[in-house]
Amino acid sequence: MPVIADTIEAALAAIVDGCVLAVPREQAGVAMAATRALIARGTRRLHLVALPTSSLQADLLIGAGCVSTMEAAAVSLGEFGMAPRFTQAVMAGTIQMLDSTCPALHAALQASEKGIPFMPLRGLIGSDILRRRKDWRVIDNPFGEQDPIVLLPAIRPDVALFHAPKADRFGNVWIGRQRELATLAHAARTTIVTVETFHDRDLFEDPILAAGTLPGFYVEAIALAPGGAWPLPLPDHYPADATHLAEYARRSATPEGFAHYLQSDVYGRNAA
Repeated sequence: MPVIADTIEAALAAIVDGCVLAVPREQAGVAMAATRALIARGTRRLHLVALPTSSLQADLLIGAGCVSTMEAAAVSLGEFGMAPRFTQAVMAGTIQMLDSTCPALHAALQASEKGIPFMPLRGLIGSDILRRRKDWRVIDNPFGEQDPIVLLPAIRPDVALFHAPKADRFGNVWIGRQRELATLAHAARTTIVTVETFHDRDLFEDPILAAGTLPGFYVEAIALAPGGAWPLPLPDHYPADATHLAEYARRSATPEGFAHYLQSDVYGRNAA
């Protein structure tokens, strides 16, 4: 049964320096309160895997020096422009960037989900990305002739981290329509979840909620964090804070502005 942690910081104990941390896309439920806690704790050398893209979360972690390797199909602030700290880190070579694609990341995590060492994927054939990913292998289809196929090694995260609307006291987590969160939890060795609220009854006893519920045996720790995805959205619950994201994009365009943002909106908010 998962631990219901008293604080976000306590729930994050399994995220140690150097671990492989998997996180979802911006629209699926990003654990931003937990992300700020990781930065405040001084976490280092993370291999950050996004399923399949990331935005503010990755940019903050990279800018704060928490990430050594980034694996994603894209990192950007969307309508607010490029992710400045990510872009600077890639250009300066201070992080290793493992370029991927959306289907490739889903497939590699699904391999771990299924307990197999690799997953075949066809759509990468002919793309430039194969030249940059020496760990991806092109072989002949053993069941056909002159039919190449790409093999992707399974991605096995040490920890999956996300934010969800609710959990019950048995550790079951309601993820609703965000099915990629189930993929993350199935693939990872450990899953940590922050939630908006706790449900009074067993989620599996409710026929409406049961189908969208992740069983507690996939989860190690849960912490209560109302508004825990802010300033990113939580689907069907609250939108992104566009004003704050625009301000972040402006301030983080320079190292000095980003440092001030960390002091006021990460370390300061975490202390509060």
